[in-house]
Amino acid sequence: MSIFTPAPPPWPGRVLSLVRIVVAGVFITFGTMKLFGIPPLPPGVTIPLFSQAWIAGVLEVVGGALLVLGLLTRPTAFILSGEMAVAYWQGHAPQSPWPSVNGGTPAILYCFLFLYLAFSGGGPWSLDALIARRRGETAATS
Repeated sequence: MSIFTPAPPPWPGRVLSLVRIVVAGVFITFGTMKLFGIPPLPPGVTIPLFSQAWIAGVLEVVGGALLVLGLLTRPTAFILSGEMAVAYWQGHAPQSPWPSVNGGTPAILYCFLFLYLAFSGGGPWSLDALIARRRGETAATS
């Protein structure tokens, strides 16, 4: 295998699935912090019920769980990509144009990781791929 050619199947699909699972698992913790205080919020910070931050927490927990499972990966990832774009432009960009200064690096990275998943799908280790196989559809699982 050359360093200039893509990895042969089945490795790209497996790594895609692994990235999806790990990224979504970590992402869930942002939602559990907002909704359940696990891990704890910074001292003095509360999230009011039905506020924009609370809704973000629901999206992060529910959407993150769907992505861990690889269920409805594409629409879920698209919605979460939009959530992260809003988080960046509302919460971080007004402080500074530089993500390394305004603390928005995670929001940008999640935004584009989720955008990638919206186009690539969940990979072979996903419920989406299992459903596609059972329906006799050809899924990009390599």
